[in-house]
Amino acid sequence: MMSAGAIATDEGLAATRHGYPVSAMVGDYLRSAAGLVPVAIILAVVPVATVPAVILGGFGAVFAVFGARTVVRHQTRLELTETGIRITGLVPRAISWAELERMRLAYYSTRRDKRDGWMQLELSGAGARISIDSRLDGFDEVVRRATFAAATRNLNLADATAANLEALGIRVPGQGERLGELA
Repeated sequence: MMSAGAIATDEGLAATRHGYPVSAMVGDYLRSAAGLVPVAIILAVVPVATVPAVILGGFGAVFAVFGARTVVRHQTRLELTETGIRITGLVPRAISWAELERMRLAYYSTRRDKRDGWMQLELSGAGARISIDSRLDGFDEVVRRATFAAATRNLNLADATAANLEALGIRVPGQGERLGELA
């Protein structure tokens, strides 16, 4: 399990490293297997005509891609520093806080009463886009730092983002507030 922790970066600045713990990814691994294994068994054991085989193969491919994406996400590491945010893994990306252009925090409910669900943070700047979800260890810390950077850059946040920040207990600066009060 990868947990949030302090590390030293190449620049010598303190940083935190975050990752997706196994417990957060088990459900995605099981969903992928639940779709892929039956399709593989049917195609391996039962003689299937061409059209149904193509349809089953399509379903199998969807679950295989989902499984591969789960592996990539599980292997992804996020480094948070005073100067920016960096993703390491299969597709590395980095955004300097000084170049942050957009911040969006969305909530996706899994129930009608909106009690269960997850949040997704999307950051973009300097041609890069980083998207993480609330299963990441230290998600609140990452959101806090990104909010501070967005306030420093005077970025306009959507009403939904502001409401989701407040749901996390993160104050969005209003007019007349000092940025130091956010940290």
